[in-house]
Amino acid sequence: MSQHTDIATLLQATRFAADKHRHKRRKGADAQPYINHPIEVADLCANIGGVTDISTLVAAVLHDSVEDTETTPAEVEALFGAEVRALVAEVTDDKSLSKDERKRLQIVHAPGLSLHAKEIRIADKISNVLDITHNPPATWALKRKREYLKWAEKAIAGCRGVNEGLEQRFDEVLRDARLSIGMD
Repeated sequence: MSQHTDIATLLQATRFAADKHRHKRRKGADAQPYINHPIEVADLCANIGGVTDISTLVAAVLHDSVEDTETTPAEVEALFGAEVRALVAEVTDDKSLSKDERKRLQIVHAPGLSLHAKEIRIADKISNVLDITHNPPATWALKRKREYLKWAEKAIAGCRGVNEGLEQRFDEVLRDARLSIGMD
């Protein structure tokens, strides 16, 4: 693909994700528009991780679309191709399972993810940990924040060895989050 086509595809995916998430808000106290999160994940991949693969960046923007909206995997494939569909599928939780089981499976499946899915997963957790630190859900007690941080570290352990920039940034935000809530 040409650079112009890549940029156009990424913008198309961003618009698609924004439309799909248009009525959704993040759980943080300021209830930011949800679309800020997938955009941040793609931004982290590109600007911290140095990711230039367009399928990875498009999948980063779409990573929560199937899980959290009425988007189907077939719809993702029809618009953005089989590679993007596969990446999105790798990082999509099965919402028919309990939250505890979904979290357990993220840890178990992490080592088997593709390199690009691991990059998206790390960027996703960076974004989430930043939210826990700077804009946590108002209803989350200190214990829940600490549990999330411990789980996020385990979820990322199986993703290591693929992108030094993203891994270093994850370690930094995790360290800062722990300090801010008195874990270290």
